[in-house]
Amino acid sequence: MKTLSSLAELPALVGQEVATSDWLTITQQQVDQFAEATGDHQWIHVDVERAKAGPFGGPIAHGFLTLSLIPRFFETALEIRNTRMGVNYGLNKVRFTAPVPVGSRLRAHLKLLACDAIENDGVQMAWLVTVEREGSDRPVCVAESLSRRYP
Repeated sequence: MKTLSSLAELPALVGQEVATSDWLTITQQQVDQFAEATGDHQWIHVDVERAKAGPFGGPIAHGFLTLSLIPRFFETALEIRNTRMGVNYGLNKVRFTAPVPVGSRLRAHLKLLACDAIENDGVQMAWLVTVEREGSDRPVCVAESLSRRYP
């Protein structure tokens, strides 16, 4: 966990990998709950037996499930003290570069691409979030995530 004492420390970190999250194991229960929440019940995600005979040899997580874990990765990787709130502002680019088989362990590497002052003494940050799967030589998701924090 990387801890910053305030937003003022962020500009000096632009261009650097700032933090790496804890590992998180993807379970079939998470995949099923995500399918329920989103209505995406495609068999490669939720039909375990059929998925075993499919192209990935078993069920895989939804790409958007992997993407939705970005806030959780930040929570275990970075603490910015003396701030009252943060909000997700959007995404500039997202790619799902490899499948995430159920049972995989994932973690994210967080590189600060930009940090700009915004209203109410806040900052808007652009982060390159690279999600890796343990044992794989290529990432499973690469996203440019925008967030805002306020003192």
